[in-house]
Amino acid sequence: MRLALRSTALLWAALVILVACASPGARPGLDPTAGLDPVSSPDWAIDMARFAAEDAAQPPPDRPIVFTGSSSVRMWDTLARDFPEVPVLNRGFGGSQVRDAVWYADEVALRYRPRQIVLYAGDNDTNEGRSPAQVLADTRAFVARVHAALPGTPIALLGIKPSPSRVHLLPVQRATNDALRAWAASQRNVAYIDVFTPMLDAEGLPRDSLFIDDRLHMNAEGYALWREIIGPYLVR
Repeated sequence: MRLALRSTALLWAALVILVACASPGARPGLDPTAGLDPVSSPDWAIDMARFAAEDAAQPPPDRPIVFTGSSSVRMWDTLARDFPEVPVLNRGFGGSQVRDAVWYADEVALRYRPRQIVLYAGDNDTNEGRSPAQVLADTRAFVARVHAALPGTPIALLGIKPSPSRVHLLPVQRATNDALRAWAASQRNVAYIDVFTPMLDAEGLPRDSLFIDDRLHMNAEGYALWREIIGPYLVR
């Protein structure tokens, strides 16, 4: 009898170990940056120093919603006015790619112990020839790094926006967004926000009225649209 109970206990222990090993989130000590490509530019160190100087000059809000990613975030000058009901912090660094947000996750997000992180990246990645699979892998690494340090932190992933200057990339942007949407739907505390579709006109092309003269970055109308789309997803 005791032998049978012992065998059963050993069997259950083995099953627990197998389940833990099968779940990436259950394996302690994993490095989310393992296998990650190097940063896309050494210039980001300048941005990180700027963020530190800004924090020293004016302490950031307590447990903010951190917006980070590339220039579409960096250039959002009205971010605090657009979401007055929640504390927000802009930590975008223009030209960056998803993997840069992974490498600099401490500087742009983790040290603020945010109530939520909103990430916009992938636009520059696809423009530089990175595939949907690479953007997804880097995004998964970002989420893994955040959740390893701050378990349960909600993360909102903004889809890649369409823009007139990168209209030739619409197919790869769609494929990347589809991959991000499908993966986010399978995760806890990860949401995908579709900013792509509302920025298209009736012919399926980027709406020129949403962009400044460079036809890549948004104007006030574009950010007003983003405010309407993103607002319902923010953690109050």
